[in-house]
Amino acid sequence: MAATEQQASPDRAHISLSDLTMAYGDFIIQRDLSFDINHEDIFIIMGGSGCGKSTLLKHLIGLMAPVRGDIEYDGVNFWKSSPQEQDKLKHQFGVLFQSGALWSSQTLAENVALSIEEYTDLGKKQISEVVSYKLALVGLAGYEDFYPSEISGGMRKRAGLARAMALDPEILFFDEPSAGLDPISAKRLDELILELRDSLKTTVVVVTHELASIFDIGNNSVFLDAETKTMIATGDPSKLRTDCPEAKVREFLNRGKT
Repeated sequence: MAATEQQASPDRAHISLSDLTMAYGDFIIQRDLSFDINHEDIFIIMGGSGCGKSTLLKHLIGLMAPVRGDIEYDGVNFWKSSPQEQDKLKHQFGVLFQSGALWSSQTLAENVALSIEEYTDLGKKQISEVVSYKLALVGLAGYEDFYPSEISGGMRKRAGLARAMALDPEILFFDEPSAGLDPISAKRLDELILELRDSLKTTVVVVTHELASIFDIGNNSVFLDAETKTMIATGDPSKLRTDCPEAKVREFLNRGKT
């Protein structure tokens, strides 16, 4: 059986990192990262500025290779797989970048349809139906023919999410999804992420420093420390806020409280 054809096991972590070291040339970003992301987790990657949160996301989605260590998806070692096997694994990923990264010259429907046209054999009518369904899932039914410039920032984020979900990914990756949004739009996006996780049984990985999002949606997390260049906590952020032995983590999760 091919590596990417193995059946997922509910008793095995969906994503597992072992002794991961990330670097740009000789400059170490983070070292000795070892943690698990379970099936249907909403997993938060958190830490102060410059600690390597977005760099870790790039490693998880296959854009950067680690200096040392392993990343496994349902027991399949991504960086030790063939390029063909890596491509198959990447088809299980959906990514929402911080800016939304929509093509401004294309309608929302055309943006969402891109990966479906590229990676499936569906006809135009079927693609149109899938696109409309994905947009409806994120509350954008009827906006198929709108351009990104014609909708609000929160709606652009939701359109980016619809595009990330186009191929029914098993894992969704978000890079600062609430960045640039007002509190109400950010809250709605968090609620949408929870709804999608619950209805689609998707594993979600979120890079964020927003406390409201961390506590509203996260059930598991890792804290990356810029000073020691390694992880200093992992677990449910609500429990880490009070019970973490690392003062730096408690201070981060309690900032702004009086």
